[in-house]
Amino acid sequence: MATPLHTNLNALDESFIEELRQRYAADEVETLLPETPQDWLTEEGFWQLIERLDWENEGDDTAVIEPLVQALSNMLNANIHQYEDILAEKLWLLDTLSHAEASIRDQKKDYVSVDGFLYDRCFVVANGKEFYEAVLHDPSKFPTGLSFERLLYVAHRAYKRKMGKAFVHIPRKSYETYSNEAGWEDAE
Repeated sequence: MATPLHTNLNALDESFIEELRQRYAADEVETLLPETPQDWLTEEGFWQLIERLDWENEGDDTAVIEPLVQALSNMLNANIHQYEDILAEKLWLLDTLSHAEASIRDQKKDYVSVDGFLYDRCFVVANGKEFYEAVLHDPSKFPTGLSFERLLYVAHRAYKRKMGKAFVHIPRKSYETYSNEAGWEDAE
């Protein structure tokens, strides 16, 4: 049984709790709060989950994500939401003009496909922390012609498996292309 919300206030950021209250029904907020701060999914925990992707099944994206879906479905509901928030933030940080230009440099295109660029950013995240950070800090390392859309469905599949119902979550950052306004300031 979930610990009542008021007993968790001292351990959690009150502004985040208020944000949850505004975005979700009161009974949903209780299911989103872990019982102790140790139950929160950390960034390091996120990257450990990403490492579960099974690249031996390359070519079958559903099989590639299965170990990650399984691991996440065995975690707290709050962790599934936190995973989605961390993923969205990682994708948002890559949502810049420099990264977009690098992602199409070898493709002889003069435009950025909003969906294509999102799926390309998913590929960068799916390849782990070290690769992600290298690309984040040096857009010229952004791979071209490689995407991994299926990463976007991990939290949805994990929640559906665990709870038997659709995952409803609005990440704190939008991962949609052009949502990082500061990253596109120099776009014409």
